[in-house]
Amino acid sequence: MASIELNKLFALHGKCAVVTGAGGFLGRHFSRSLASAGADVVLVEKNAADLAELEKELISTSPGKVFSLGCDLGNADEIRDLLPPIIEQFKPSILINNAASKGPDINRFFDPPATFSPEIWREIMAVNLDAMFWMAQLVADSLIVRKQSGSIVQISSIYGVVAPDQRIYEGSEYLGRPINTPAIYSASKGGVIALTRYLAAYWGANGIRVNTISPGGMFSGQNDTFLKNYSERVPLGRMGNPEELIGGLLYLASDASSYVTGQNLVVDGGLSAW
Repeated sequence: MASIELNKLFALHGKCAVVTGAGGFLGRHFSRSLASAGADVVLVEKNAADLAELEKELISTSPGKVFSLGCDLGNADEIRDLLPPIIEQFKPSILINNAASKGPDINRFFDPPATFSPEIWREIMAVNLDAMFWMAQLVADSLIVRKQSGSIVQISSIYGVVAPDQRIYEGSEYLGRPINTPAIYSASKGGVIALTRYLAAYWGANGIRVNTISPGGMFSGQNDTFLKNYSERVPLGRMGNPEELIGGLLYLASDASSYVTGQNLVVDGGLSAW
């Protein structure tokens, strides 16, 4: 009997979840896990074509409905034009604010503070932080009108919590190019955590919970030097895998966390512990 009740606690049957950045590295894992837990899922990505394969997969393997939408989340007007009809149709009670950007030129994303472009800074911030507010605004307004509770989960980063250790990046590469963690990344991800706390306090009386997940480094094509340098900074001695975020995501999205709001769940292998 206890296991049946536990399964119900984490189940999402009869609920709809919107996932931004659904076609990305983490977004695909998040979308699959929500669909597997029984939720209808609305997949949002800048280019709808990037969602075709994932949408087909989820339709064939999941019990709920699946819908995909192409929307430039860096454009507030496009969010306001394209999303409201979808929200009205599907009536989501869960929002996974996951979308993030490296800007139009990945090489310029890694520029140092002294030469970082104001235009690229603004373009990245528009997706990494601004869009989270606009999306939360739309979903929360819909929930309030319907007098329903809901859960908003925003994806930040360990580098929204602590500063990057620059020594990790000595000799480090990502997909064959030298890398670092730029100031825009830390600034935008730190803003996500602050926004979460504000919205949690503001919408708490409406039964809308807002929480953050801050992943540590996830392996996604870094070279062996980075892997070694980063792992030596982590008490568990390794980088993380996207699958290790799923438990926290389902916890915060489901009724299992019904008395949890305004919190930042750090999933970093202990990096921030020292």
